[in-house]
Amino acid sequence: MIGTVRGVLAWRDSDEVCVEVGGLGYRVTVLPTTSVALGELGDEVYLHVHHHIREDAEVLYGFSTRSERVTFEVLIGTHGVGPALAMAILGVHPPAALARVLVDEDLAALCLVPGVGRKTGERLLVELKNRLELTQGAEAGSGGSAPQQVGATVGTSARGDVREALVQLGYGPDEVAATLRELPEEGDSGELLRLALQRLAVG
Repeated sequence: MIGTVRGVLAWRDSDEVCVEVGGLGYRVTVLPTTSVALGELGDEVYLHVHHHIREDAEVLYGFSTRSERVTFEVLIGTHGVGPALAMAILGVHPPAALARVLVDEDLAALCLVPGVGRKTGERLLVELKNRLELTQGAEAGSGGSAPQQVGATVGTSARGDVREALVQLGYGPDEVAATLRELPEEGDSGELLRLALQRLAVG
């Protein structure tokens, strides 16, 4: 099983890159944010990899951090969650943000993910909460963030207020999710909403 890939970035699309290692090019499915963050073509890159084997194909999923890979593996181990949906969830909610969503039982935030409706979101909140907390707790001893630290992040309720306000103003799920990712972790609702509207006006 392939666990990591280090090599030269040969080419990239928004959701796939090719990493050349010793004359072989490995096609790796990645998040759009990962694709952008890898740098320029020809740069050396390093990815944490999940080697997904199906009857009809073998697919490599690459991540910037081990935490992303571990969270992805927990997600695809959950009933009804395949690799495509797991990548969609991580594309909207990185691991720390997803942990906050689960701690707060924030169904509205989970439903921002394309393909996740209310019923699916309710089921995922129940099934994922304990599994992700256990995983992140196990990582805490090796430099990961314990769920208590994630859940204690200041500003979670304020960010929820901002999300609701943006939805009421008519902004779509993709716009809301992208804007929330750019906001600072701390701040009151009014200040975060002001920053969010500024970013939306620019973008």
